[in-house]
Amino acid sequence: MKIHIIGGPGSGKSTLAEVLSQRYGIPHYDLDELQWDAAAESYGKKREAAERDDLLHQILKQDDWIMEGVYYVWCAQCFADADAIFLLKVPRAVYRRRITRRFIRRKLGMEKGKKETLKDLRALLRWADKYQKENMIEIRNMLAPYADKLVERNGFSAVGKKDLSKGEFK
Repeated sequence: MKIHIIGGPGSGKSTLAEVLSQRYGIPHYDLDELQWDAAAESYGKKREAAERDDLLHQILKQDDWIMEGVYYVWCAQCFADADAIFLLKVPRAVYRRRITRRFIRRKLGMEKGKKETLKDLRALLRWADKYQKENMIEIRNMLAPYADKLVERNGFSAVGKKDLSKGEFK
C-alpha cells in the first residue's frame, strides 16, 4: 500500500501518517527529512535538489510507503504512484495553534526539535497562511487527475475508519 498525505503545517499529516504506519505496518516518511538538511548548523538549509530527488526515488521503489508533507511540485511521481492520497485542511485558528504549540514543545525539549527561532515561527505562521490561500488551489489542480484515489478531509480528526480501511485503497 502506498499512501501520500498532503496538507499545510499543523493539519495533522504527521499524526495521520503515524496512525496508518502503526495500523498497517508500513514505513512512514516525512518529506521534510528529504527537503531540509538536518545536519546544517542553522535552521532552514535545503538539501541539493539532486540529493533530495535521489532519496525520494529510493522510497518510491519500495512496495509500501506512507509519505507526508507540504510539498507538491517535486512530488508528482508520489501522487501518481500512491494508492491513496489524503488532502488535509484545517481552519486557520487550528493550524496556527498547533504550529505554535509544536514550536514551544520543541523549545522545551518535549519534542524532536529543529533549530527554529521566534523569527522562524513568525515566518512559518505567515507562510502557512499563504499556503492555505494560494498553494491549496495549485495542489487541488495538480491532484485533479487522481480524484479516484483522493480523500479530502478537514484534518486528521475528520478521517474516519472507512477512509482508513485497506479495502478503500484497492
